[in-house]
Amino acid sequence: MSNPLQSTPDQAVPGDAVDDALQQVEHQLSLLWRRARSISHQLSRQVHPDMEPAAYGLLTVIRREGPIRLTDLATCIGVGKPSVSRQIAFLESIGLVYKEADPQDGRAQSIRLTDKGEDKMHQVQDARRQVFRERLGEWPLEDVQTLADYMGRLNAIYGDGVLKDVTLREPDTADSGKPTDSGESSDA
Repeated sequence: MSNPLQSTPDQAVPGDAVDDALQQVEHQLSLLWRRARSISHQLSRQVHPDMEPAAYGLLTVIRREGPIRLTDLATCIGVGKPSVSRQIAFLESIGLVYKEADPQDGRAQSIRLTDKGEDKMHQVQDARRQVFRERLGEWPLEDVQTLADYMGRLNAIYGDGVLKDVTLREPDTADSGKPTDSGESSDA
């Protein structure tokens, strides 16, 4: 697979231009992630006042995937089984999910939404979709489809984790022992 950001002899792209573009992508993604976290917090509170955003995320996966084992759910969202187990226990206690014997393995359990959980998620996700309609309603359909395509491509290249392959290095230091980089920090 070729990297379109790397220049070829007949398509020279100054390194600064690529760096500037990538910095803008990073800034815009950081802004989007912060806003998405805020929205997830608000949505989780609409489902139940004591719900954490992580639990709301589990409900969306369970709703999309149907009955799912705890280990598969943990793998799907990229967190440990104990974290998911704690959230599922909370969701059970407020009547939004229940466990049942897994039809393929009687020793295992599958998690599914209760009728109440399905109703709550339907209400919240309909409201969320309406917000998207209001915010993106004036965009041409082609632009909305292009945005969805680009977001899908971005999500696909990151797969299971954004920083799993990143190795942090020490900043360059001058004789004074102070970092010589620009000192700018990421928006993340």
